[in-house]
Amino acid sequence: MSETTGAGLGTTTDPGQDREQGHEQGREPGRDQALRPHAEDAFAGELAALAAADDRVRPARWKLSPWAVATYLMGGTLPDGTVITPKYVGPRRIVEVAVTTLATDRALLLLGVPGTAKTWVSEHLAAAISGDSTLLVQGTAGTPEEAIRYGWNYAQLLTHGPTPAALVHSPVMRAMAEGRIARVEELTRIPADVQDTLITILSEKTLPIPELGTETQAVRGFNLIATANDRDRGVNDLSSALRRRFNTVVLPLPASADDEVDIVSRRVDQIGRGLELPAAPRGADEIRRVVTVFRELRAGVTEDGRTKLKSPSGTLSTAEAISVITNGLALAAHFGDGVLRAGDVAAGILGAVVRDPAADRVIWQEYLETVVREREGWKDFYRACREVSA
Repeated sequence: MSETTGAGLGTTTDPGQDREQGHEQGREPGRDQALRPHAEDAFAGELAALAAADDRVRPARWKLSPWAVATYLMGGTLPDGTVITPKYVGPRRIVEVAVTTLATDRALLLLGVPGTAKTWVSEHLAAAISGDSTLLVQGTAGTPEEAIRYGWNYAQLLTHGPTPAALVHSPVMRAMAEGRIARVEELTRIPADVQDTLITILSEKTLPIPELGTETQAVRGFNLIATANDRDRGVNDLSSALRRRFNTVVLPLPASADDEVDIVSRRVDQIGRGLELPAAPRGADEIRRVVTVFRELRAGVTEDGRTKLKSPSGTLSTAEAISVITNGLALAAHFGDGVLRAGDVAAGILGAVVRDPAADRVIWQEYLETVVREREGWKDFYRACREVSA
């Protein structure tokens, strides 16, 4: 196993008419009304522009070349002036190694602590390569073997016995048959015996169906992206046999405060537009404060390196910072004057930091009194945090 350490498309001619007809006929609304559009829908314009400009060799059934996939994730400007927004902020080499892995017969394991954009990167890789990020198995402690292999339509099974018509294809099985990218999220949350269902699929590129005396063979273009972290509770370690079937790429936490602020700002802006929250004129100030608090408590030392700190039990990830700011924006929009202020983020920070009511609360109070209270320009932040912490 190699390891790197570091941080289809559809349109309608009249979306308004489509939505109106959909409501009249009892169908779900159009894609533009989705609370969280799939990556291939949200960035359809960028993917189409990249496909038009991409003149490099593409692996079998790939929508884009490896270079174009990396450009889609890292951002850039195309010759026609089209701007591709960055989806991942971090070392480009990490993305290049991940894309190259998927162009081979090796599966990709994205490893990292919570909040390092593993799911985000996985989704965008699948969207750029296959034009479809929905072939997904969500790992939980209750994920059954059928979610990875296949299941049965029991009404058909009881009536006609095991037949191809009674077979229910899993997302992985569909990806194998169609030559697409399958995704398995939170692989280490899946029970070990279910995890090992992947061994035959990844090593032999086939899925036996003994009930029918046949198999599904993977066609060119198939591969699998899994994500995992070893920081949360409920983790089931991967067997050595399964781990050897993956190339592992470790996604790091953002290297600098500026990088993390950039990530949080971009995602909050995207989420805010989806929720139709008004833009916050002073949002950048509070984002930097939240990021600073999270980075200092995570690292156990202040930015200037002068004061050592105790770290709370939570991960204080970038994803949690995004959640705190988004909630603050909603508070400012619905119960304030629309301007994001310290009081809008204070409660969210308290909830993110204090996971253990006994130990974490002491750590938080100490941080407030020794660091926040003395920091110039943070008086309003200190008062807001003291108010919700009392």
